[in-house]
Amino acid sequence: MATLKDQPIQNLLKEDHIPQNKITVVGVGAVGMAHVMSILMKDLLISLFLRTPKIVFGKDYNVTANSKLVIITVGAHQQEGESRLNLVQCNMNIFKFIIPNIVKYSPNFKLLVVSNPMDILTYVTWKISGFPKNCVIGSGCKLDSARFRYRMGERLGVHPLSCHGWVLGDHGDSSVPVWSGVNVDSVSLKNLHPDLGTDADKEQWKEVHKQVVDSDCEVIKLKGYTSWNLRWVHPISTMIKGFYGIKDDVFLSVPCILGQNGISDVVKVTLTPEEEAHLKKSANTFWGIQKELQF
Repeated sequence: MATLKDQPIQNLLKEDHIPQNKITVVGVGAVGMAHVMSILMKDLLISLFLRTPKIVFGKDYNVTANSKLVIITVGAHQQEGESRLNLVQCNMNIFKFIIPNIVKYSPNFKLLVVSNPMDILTYVTWKISGFPKNCVIGSGCKLDSARFRYRMGERLGVHPLSCHGWVLGDHGDSSVPVWSGVNVDSVSLKNLHPDLGTDADKEQWKEVHKQVVDSDCEVIKLKGYTSWNLRWVHPISTMIKGFYGIKDDVFLSVPCILGQNGISDVVKVTLTPEEEAHLKKSANTFWGIQKELQF
């Protein structure tokens, strides 16, 4: 007997439904839920014809099947006063279970790592997954850079969106503020104030970066809209081998262009010798830890 569904609809071809823009968030703590809410509020999953996204949750990794993007926020919590680097081996053991299960169900997707220590865990994810480097992305210094611009705007009495500057390298205490590139709508602050960001700076602009590093618990709402197709530039963590004289397999935050295939380009920011030295120092620190990891 024909069902009500069969009466108005005549099926011509049986086909498996494969979602075109499925996003999986692994880990639903505070950070994971923030990502879920952001995705829903920005309508990243809504198509022209289907205005309501389907939300599925579960403990079996088969619910992640055919994802286009997987965001990893799971991991041991950072204790008060604990360095991000102390979390490495503990969270790496968690990733050794998570990553193969995700790869099993989604053969063609991008991985976004948010868990800390983010840069090293992005390297771990790349090693375990076997994915091309353009498909494994760390959340990087995007929030750090937003905070940087916010603090600049506070000091200058200018809206943060008119302030431009990068925080690159490590998403942590050794991040590198690129003072040489700081500007307000193309007006270079370094040209106006040569001591900007140095110990000789009587205005102590170095405090701006210190506030960024110390503001982990602060909620800043100046993060750019993240899209995988608009080719916007984002300060995210990627394989930096071959840039700035770095010779090891290290992931650090540099300005990258995101496209539908992940990271398509790296923007070559001109750094001062001092800024480049800070970046190399972070790379050497991470490589010293990574080469001791037991895969």
